[in-house]
Amino acid sequence: MTALTSAVLTASRLLVAVSARSLAAAEERVTLPQFRLLVLLATHGETNLVTLADRLVVNPSTALRMVDRLVDGGFVSRRVNPDSRRETLLRLTSAGRQIVDEVTARRREEIAAIVTRMSPKDRVGLVRALRAFAEAGGEPPTEERERDLVPLGWE
Repeated sequence: MTALTSAVLTASRLLVAVSARSLAAAEERVTLPQFRLLVLLATHGETNLVTLADRLVVNPSTALRMVDRLVDGGFVSRRVNPDSRRETLLRLTSAGRQIVDEVTARRREEIAAIVTRMSPKDRVGLVRALRAFAEAGGEPPTEERERDLVPLGWE
């Protein structure tokens, strides 16, 4: 188990570095925690503040301050929930979606450059291992994963 944990930690350092580089161009518009909030809205869709705070693992007041800044920046919009007028729903704006898409595209390009240096056999093993790892950690699968794997011949 020590070798496995060490390997995952090493890979996570690489992925954190890739993530930081991909976010660099957007840092003048949003902070890393704000970007995380945008990604959660992009992944889960419209949601209320309490659910968003739970997913961010922060207090609702902290999430509210982040949301306020993102609303002021034009990256998130709010609307009253038609089913419960006491609740506000949050969603990504087109500007928020654009930031998520830009950062994700840069991250995807750098990861693709790294994995193309791996053997085809190692790539298939990596796909299986990372899917199992993400599932065990409760991370929902991305919608585009099948489309992305096939053109590269990974499966």
